[in-house]
Amino acid sequence: MSRLLRTGLNAGEAAPMAVVGGEGVYFHLSDGRKLIDGSNTGGGLGHRHPAMVEAIRRAADTPVVNEGWTWVGREQAADDLMATAFKGEEDWVGAVRFCISGSEANDMALSLCQALTQRSALATRERAYHGITGLSRSMTVQPQWHGGLAVHSGGSKLPAPMAPVRILPAPDGAIYGGPVTNTPPSEYLADATRLLSDTAATIIDYTQGGIYYDGAYQDEVARCARQAGSYWIADEVVTGAGRAGRWFAFQGAQSRPDIVTLGKSLGGGAAAVAAVVVSREIVERLRGTSWQNYGTLRGHPISMAAVSAYLKVVTDEKILEHVQNLEKLFTRRLLAIARKHPSVQRVAGQGLHWTVELHGPDWRTWHADTTEVPIASRVAERALEAGAVIGTSGEQTSLFLAPPLVISEREATLLLDALDHGLDIADKEHG
Repeated sequence: MSRLLRTGLNAGEAAPMAVVGGEGVYFHLSDGRKLIDGSNTGGGLGHRHPAMVEAIRRAADTPVVNEGWTWVGREQAADDLMATAFKGEEDWVGAVRFCISGSEANDMALSLCQALTQRSALATRERAYHGITGLSRSMTVQPQWHGGLAVHSGGSKLPAPMAPVRILPAPDGAIYGGPVTNTPPSEYLADATRLLSDTAATIIDYTQGGIYYDGAYQDEVARCARQAGSYWIADEVVTGAGRAGRWFAFQGAQSRPDIVTLGKSLGGGAAAVAAVVVSREIVERLRGTSWQNYGTLRGHPISMAAVSAYLKVVTDEKILEHVQNLEKLFTRRLLAIARKHPSVQRVAGQGLHWTVELHGPDWRTWHADTTEVPIASRVAERALEAGAVIGTSGEQTSLFLAPPLVISEREATLLLDALDHGLDIADKEHG
């Protein structure tokens, strides 16, 4: 019996596949297979990228410096982040504080807004996921991700909520299976200012639950939040640092956030690292105060070396342009796949993050409290036969594709072929 207490992304008790190595965009499994990694939002540069490996090796020969000490590498990573990813955003961006995970970054940002406003309520949009730590758990409103226990014989045991939560309507933005009429956000967010009137912060993300957007929706949420005196936070844990085909998804709109949270790819998959980036206005509000929020391993020298190395690789290897080019391939192929497979209900995405949603039970009724293997998981299992790992996000009918940003066109084609192969099983069940 394994001594490791673990949980998977899917319902039931089956152990996840055993990974023993990796190279580039491939996982190496204990049974000898090599599979394209199509589900790894945290590994933007794939596995064992030479620049990342070298940066980590050098950083391993440094002292262990906790967040309370000044460390030259941490100062350098902050400067690199601002000069590279936030180039052109200098008129509003202020400063950064590093941490360890996206959940932690969101919790820090939300609690800071509560302190600044002296309000407790918080807001997000329907079907959001912002993490499972602290306040980020309260802002995760997908029903299976409650941070508690999904009992396999039925039912759930939930921890108590940490804050009142207001939920905004979500946009659609699908390229397949979207609504026939395109209702402007100003109409379905007409009540947003009132809904946000007592909130400390409004946090929005750009992928979770298969909901993608930029432009009009973001600008309307930003306008309503500011009118209500609610800080707005761009959760770029998944999309930030290149996955959207630009440094940040929020750059697809005119508005700019009060706070940006980062994680996942920020360390190139080589180290656990996240960040809270605040505006100049918030930096001014923090003068004369001490932000009493601390973590021993935040801004660790190894993590900071990974951040600086990742930013350099993305720039030197023109990763953003590469993602933009592959977005066209994914759009074209996924439309064709959706039209071919009657089991597909909806397709949405941007850059190198895409969601394929299948016909089936409503996501609002899914709590993962069963040993039954969801249809999405069975599609992903069949895709393994064609040589690729496809993600499921733990939902019953939702699949996602998020390969390393360095994936080649040939490898991307193989990944999409594997999805095509896997969907055959869903078509049989759909009838």
